[in-house]
Amino acid sequence: MKKIIFATGNEGKMREIREILKDVDAQILSLKEAGIHADIVEDGKTFEENAVIKAKAICEMTGEIVLADDSGLEVDYLNKEPGVYSARYMGENTSYRIKNASLIQRLEGVPDEKRTARFVCVIAAAFPDGTVKTVRGTMEGRIGYREEGENGFGYDPIFYLPEYGCSSAVLSMEEKNKISHRGKALRAIKEELL
Repeated sequence: MKKIIFATGNEGKMREIREILKDVDAQILSLKEAGIHADIVEDGKTFEENAVIKAKAICEMTGEIVLADDSGLEVDYLNKEPGVYSARYMGENTSYRIKNASLIQRLEGVPDEKRTARFVCVIAAAFPDGTVKTVRGTMEGRIGYREEGENGFGYDPIFYLPEYGCSSAVLSMEEKNKISHRGKALRAIKEELL
């Protein structure tokens, strides 16, 4: 069975990835499971650039097929902030409770129709022959007025989905995988792998 390394240490993300890629005939390993400790500087200006930097670096180290994603939240009213800095927004070790509270506060008094936002996920696949492919998935919504829900992680509790009447942190993993930015990007990259 071939190996595919997904360049992440995030367990929440790995659960989602394994669920969606379960019918790909390959063992899917996180960096930790593959025994890789790499400090890769993601200095790209776009989600695409960062995903490619990560995937190529790990592929060159291991000679395996490597998938890497870069994802984040774009809030239109805030000029698409936090964008590629979503994980590092307000500092590397700042809790999402604090980040979420800050975004809600920065949008105080902003009406619903101007609170539009999206989650973006770009996945890059780097192959040992030097080929690199990228796919992009998005999930549209808006920033809510308070945190809601226990499922999901990161910005999920403040990401309101008008068509569901709740935040993405209220949805079950199965429901979220069907509509999420990462789910869409994973299904698109799955086509490339199959």
